[in-house]
Amino acid sequence: QSPDQEFKSLVNALDGKFVEPGPAGAPTRGRADVLPTGRNIFTVDPRAIPNRSAMMLAENSADELLRRYRQDHGEWPKAMVIDLWGSATMRTGGEDLALALLLMGVKPVWDHGSARVTGVEVMALAELDRPRVDVTIRISGLFRDAFETQIGLFDTAVQAVASQDEPEDMNPLAVSMRGNADTPPVRIYGAAPMTYGAGVTDQLARGGWSTAQELGDDYVDASGFAYGHGRGGEEDRAGFAARIKDADAFVHQQDHRETDILDSLDYAAHEGGFAAAAAAVGNAPALYHNDISVPENPKTRTIAEEIQRVVRGRTANPKWIRGMMPHGYQGAGEIARGLDGLYGFAATLPERFDRQFDQMYDATLGDPEVDEYLETANPAARDSMARRFDEAVQRGIWQPRRNSVLQQLQAIRS
Repeated sequence: QSPDQEFKSLVNALDGKFVEPGPAGAPTRGRADVLPTGRNIFTVDPRAIPNRSAMMLAENSADELLRRYRQDHGEWPKAMVIDLWGSATMRTGGEDLALALLLMGVKPVWDHGSARVTGVEVMALAELDRPRVDVTIRISGLFRDAFETQIGLFDTAVQAVASQDEPEDMNPLAVSMRGNADTPPVRIYGAAPMTYGAGVTDQLARGGWSTAQELGDDYVDASGFAYGHGRGGEEDRAGFAARIKDADAFVHQQDHRETDILDSLDYAAHEGGFAAAAAAVGNAPALYHNDISVPENPKTRTIAEEIQRVVRGRTANPKWIRGMMPHGYQGAGEIARGLDGLYGFAATLPERFDRQFDQMYDATLGDPEVDEYLETANPAARDSMARRFDEAVQRGIWQPRRNSVLQQLQAIRS
């Protein structure tokens, strides 16, 4: 029913007629109520976030995240930064926020009649059975605008955990506040009021940067505004830089499979921007991309592992590329966009992705059939890819395994 409904709704909207409303959400996460598509979507009741389902599913992702960190490092994490987007909050009912609360050892309290969140409850250490994690959330501009109540809720949880009289090895947040009782902890940061983004996207898109440290500084400059406890976006660059320096890990969650980590430069700006900022302040935290697209089976991978997986599975996959070719101009644009994402991460992460650049080049400009298609269907996309590959070489973030690649790029650009 969805194609017919979308066509009908589009015509009705253009004609100024009524468009039937319907809920927003991701069908791949079991949200059958969003079907058929083509309705005028509404979001959620923010007073009910995180909902009970989000908390239940977040328990799985928290267990998987902590398991992976302990496997990698042999100890419990003390401090984490979680990247929290408003769009994901709307799709999942607040799983990212639920994860942050659970890591701190806090549960929401719901009103039984309305299912709205009325407060928080600090879990006892005996119930938690592990140390608490000192969590900082980096909120997106959409989250800041749409979820003011949740900002206050998380801030309440932070203050409650900070006030607990618990052993030093079990509550790092409370330990950090001892002797600073008159200065409430700040654990919510984001862009300045009425601004959006992580401050890195434009630099990556235009090539207007010199070093990864410069990109990291841009990330901190754009994200160092404090929220919660009476703060409405006060500049606190030093405070955010301190949270980055103390972080043992960074986490970004992906809640559905309609997009992936290389589908937009925004992922590189937020995830890679944090990595560059951490390196700039002398820290090397674990960088995780939490795949919760299958709610009952979350997977925690490093950002580098996720990039390698997506390059092999999609952007350099001949089957996917040939699936794009019948779409002409748009298909060529989709192929080029994956390279932009890889370039953004190569510019900001400490890992190298020479093999992944090789794979993408061999599958696109290095393949005569695909190269001819790009030149015919979308020469601008082909030129963009050639410039991206060449820029990666010139900046030293890609060392091609064959010298002939540089000659081929020069021929394309001439």
